[in-house]
Parts: sequence; structure tokens; C-alpha cells
Amino acid sequence: MFSSLKRFLIGRPLKSTELGEQKLSKLKALAVLSSDALSSVAYGTEQILLVLASIGVIAFWYSIPIAIGVLILLVALILSYRQIIYSYPHGGGAYVVSKTNLGVNPGLIAGGSLLVDYILTVAVSVSAGTDAITSAFPTLHKYTVGIAIALVVFITILNLRGVTESASVLAYPVYLFVLALVILIGVGIFNIINGQVPSTLHTPIGTAVPGITLFLLLRAFASGCSALTGVEAISNAIPNFKEPAAKNAAKTLVMMGFILAILFAGVTFLAYWYGIAPKAEETVVSQLASEVFGRGFMYYFIQGTTALILVLAANTGFSAFPLLAYNLASDKYMPRMYLMRGDRLGYSNGIITLGLASILLIIAFKGQTEQLIPLYAVGVFIPFTLSQTGMIVKWVREKPAGWIPKLLTNLLGAIITLTVLCIFFITKFTQVWSVLVFLPIIVFIFHQIHKHYDAVAEQLRVNPNEIPDKIEGNVVIVPIAGITKVVEHSLNYAQSIGDYVVAVYVAFDRESALRMEEKWEKWRPDVRLVTLISSYRDLIAPISKLVDTIEGKAEESNHTVTVLIPQFIPKKGWHNFLHNQSSILLRMYLLYKKNVIVSTVPYRLQK
Repeated sequence: MFSSLKRFLIGRPLKSTELGEQKLSKLKALAVLSSDALSSVAYGTEQILLVLASIGVIAFWYSIPIAIGVLILLVALILSYRQIIYSYPHGGGAYVVSKTNLGVNPGLIAGGSLLVDYILTVAVSVSAGTDAITSAFPTLHKYTVGIAIALVVFITILNLRGVTESASVLAYPVYLFVLALVILIGVGIFNIINGQVPSTLHTPIGTAVPGITLFLLLRAFASGCSALTGVEAISNAIPNFKEPAAKNAAKTLVMMGFILAILFAGVTFLAYWYGIAPKAEETVVSQLASEVFGRGFMYYFIQGTTALILVLAANTGFSAFPLLAYNLASDKYMPRMYLMRGDRLGYSNGIITLGLASILLIIAFKGQTEQLIPLYAVGVFIPFTLSQTGMIVKWVREKPAGWIPKLLTNLLGAIITLTVLCIFFITKFTQVWSVLVFLPIIVFIFHQIHKHYDAVAEQLRVNPNEIPDKIEGNVVIVPIAGITKVVEHSLNYAQSIGDYVVAVYVAFDRESALRMEEKWEKWRPDVRLVTLISSYRDLIAPISKLVDTIEGKAEESNHTVTVLIPQFIPKKGWHNFLHNQSSILLRMYLLYKKNVIVSTVPYRLQK
């Protein structure tokens, strides 16, 4: 029943050879990876006006120079991340750049910040979209948390079905949102040119504003920079692009930057010219649409697409989080389960982890996650600053051809992002202080996981000179995942009880199988190795079929079949979870075999 439900929700398994078909084109990638950045247009201008409103309507003209400052930062970030894409084409973004050029801890700080930020992206985006739904239908307000959770579950399942399938579904709302805002901006500017909008609605640029301070302007600028969240997602997800991946990712990044700049600049300009002031009960975009089109079809079209993209902005997190977790797991800073591809060739464990974490956050804050937006922005600007600094170090160290302009680009970006980060901490410390607590904890956890994997690797390293004596016995099957001390220990025991020992290795492609056969021939030619290729990355079914085949042959000769599953026992329970999920599942499955003895060969780690 579970298998049938899984197939219904997620779809049929895909072969590893179909991975190329799951890559994204530029247009689909733009929709999937830009939804977070583009959705910030819906609230970026509003965040600036909310700060300026503390002085009065007379101060709203400052939104224009502040928006220009945000656009300058956007250009610097786009140019910088374009260089990152070409310099580090395997993905990882700020984490890989910071770790490579600044050291392990800066890399882990960047990686940890982004992981938390992607969780916040999902929680904040879905909560904002839920608010839009409950605003349209007030009777649903008491079901806010339930609606938000249902939306997260829906997006999680959509991503578990595969990258291309989720992109195909999500592309329409994203492009409809872009179309809606382009029409809004175009008609709004046309009305201004035709003189249909009186100039008396706004304060002229340059008007003296009593009480305005540099501190308040910097705070408004920092708030406006919330429109830049999500810019880094494309550099983390380069492996999702069709070949040439780096070139396609760079072009997608530039397209995203261009669209974001047009939409943000247009909305900010119209809000200024039309004299729009932020209201608690109505968004700036809603007021603009109402002024330009009235409360007709176009108004509801704009509001509907805005609500959709606010919800679907969460998909950027689902695209980037699993790939970032993969990079951290590759370096042994996260559990290795994040390296595994699921039935639909996505990194399912990362997708499920993100979905569950965001649901917990929504429940904890009862669907009201607005207070997390400053923390959400800080979580982006820490990696921004570290990645820019890392690229500066790279150019100074390597000095490739034409490195001076690249250095200046990253230097400008680093100065601006560091300034914005400092402004956030100075002006909104009460809202972002927690980042100073949870980031060191996350980095500490990363180091503990890495320390554990290093200790395990040292103890499991094989000594090729230790070859055991063989004692007669029965047919013994030993499933293996590699050449380690645990496998050696298991084979020693298997040879002591069996006269026919078979080691079984499940590979996901022909190349992996050939590499293992070559290593095995040099290490243990005395033990037969059977390599099985599982195109669908399933470990249980291939081993089970082999056991059935050997069991049938053994039954004819009155021999018993024993399956010995290697298992090492760490000192702590959570360490056991990191390593033995597959062996536990295999043991549970094989226990249903009537004529097969299933046992484990424990190997206890010293520390």
C-alpha cells in the first residue's frame, strides 16, 4: 500500500541514465530558481516606504535614490555571482567560494547561513502567500497554519517528483506574475506621460525633509535590500542546468537580474509618482493596481499572480537547499544520506528535510513569520559578504588575465554587502541577534559530524597484509558498500563459518561497478565479488533477488544460506543513525525470507 501511494504521489522511478533528461533549460531554470528573488518585488518597495513613513509623506521622495542604491548593489551581485558560476561550475556558491579561499569556518558559516535561510524562505514565502489567500477569503483566517502546512506538503511532493516536472508546473505562475507587473508598470508610466496622473500626488525630489537622519536613510536602504534575497540561488544549483551548465546558469542569472531590476525600479517609481503610502490592510502593489486599473479584472489578475508567486517563491529553497546539503555532505559536514538521489533523481532527503523544518517553523510561529524577515535578509547578506571577500582573495592569489576589473567588481560588492550587514545589526539588532547564537551552534554541529566521519574513516582503513585462515562452512552472502575495516571484519567471520563466501556490491552505474571490481581484485581475490547494477538506485531489491537465486541453488544441495550484514556500532546513538540506515532496512526486509539466516556482524568503534 505504501509503495502504491508513493508511486501515485511521486511517479515511477527514473533510471540513473535518465539524469540528463532531468536537467533544466534556461527558461525553466529562470522560473524555478528566480521565484524567490522576483517575489521580493511584492514587498521590497513597501519595506523602504515603511521606514520613511516614520518621518512623513514628505520623505517618500528618498525612495528613488534608495532604490538606485539597491539597483547598484544588485548589479554588483549579479556580476560577482556570474564570476562565481564560471570559477566554480560544480555549484555550492558562497559555501564553496568561502571554504576554498577563506578557510573552513568561513565556508561553514556561509553554508549554515544559507541552509537556515532556505528554511526561512519556505516558511516566510508560504506564510505570505497564505496571508494573501486568507485576506481574499477572511473566513479561512482561522485555518492559516493548516493551509500553510498543506502548501508546503504540496510543494515538497512536487519537488520529489523531479526538477523538470516541478519546473513545468511552476513556470506558468512565475511568468504570469512578470507579465502582470510589466503591464502594470507600462500602463502606469503611459498614464503619467499622458498627464492623467497629477504631479501634486508626490513630493518633488530634493524637497527638504525636517528630521531626516543618515541613520534612518541607511535603515530604509537595508530594508529595501530585502528585494535581493534569492539572488545567490542560481550559483548553488548549477548542476541542475543542461550542458553547458555554467554558461546556461550565467545567462539565467543575468536574465533574472534584468527582470528584477525592471520590476523593482518600476514599482518604486510608480509608488512615488502616485503618492502611495504603506497601509496595514493593503499592500503597495495592491494600491498601485487599484489606482492604475481600478477594481476590475486586471486588479484581481495582479493580486492573484502576486499571491501565487509569494507561495511559489518557496520553490527556490527546494531547488537550492538539497544541492547545498549535497556539497556539505560531500565534505563530510552533513550526514551522507544527503548524497543519495531518490526515485526521481532528485536529492530526496534534502527536499524532505527542508519541508519538515519549514513546517515546524510555521507551527512554532503559528503562520505569522513576518518577524523573521530581517533574520531572513541577514542570512543572505552574511554569505553575500563572505563570497565577495572570497573572490577578492582568489583574484589576488591567482592573478589571472584581466583580474583587476574582476577584483574591483568583487571589492565594490564586498564593501556594499558588508555595509548593509552592519546596518542590519545596528538598526535591527533586537530582531537579528539570534543569528549570533544559532550560527556558532550550527558550525559546531558541522565540525562534530566531520570529526566523527574522520574518526570512522581512520578506524575502517584496511590493512592489506591481514589475510585470515579459511575454515569450512556454508554459503554466506556479505552485502558491502565499499572496502573498509568493517567489510574486512565481516569477510573474516564469513570465511570462518562458510565454504562459499560471496560479497555483493550494488552500483548505480557501470563505471562504479568496474572501479569496485578492479579494487577488489587487488584487495581480496580469494573472495568472489558479485556486482549488481541498480539503475533506479535501489539497494534492497537487487540484493533480495540475488539471495533468492543463491537460496534456490543451495536448497538443491541441502546447504544453508546466511546473509551477514556488516554493521559498525559507534559510541553514540546519533552516530549510528548517520551510518546504518541501509543495513537496518535490508535486515528487516530479509527477515521475511523463510530459508535464509539473517545476521549482522557488529564492529564496535573504539571511540
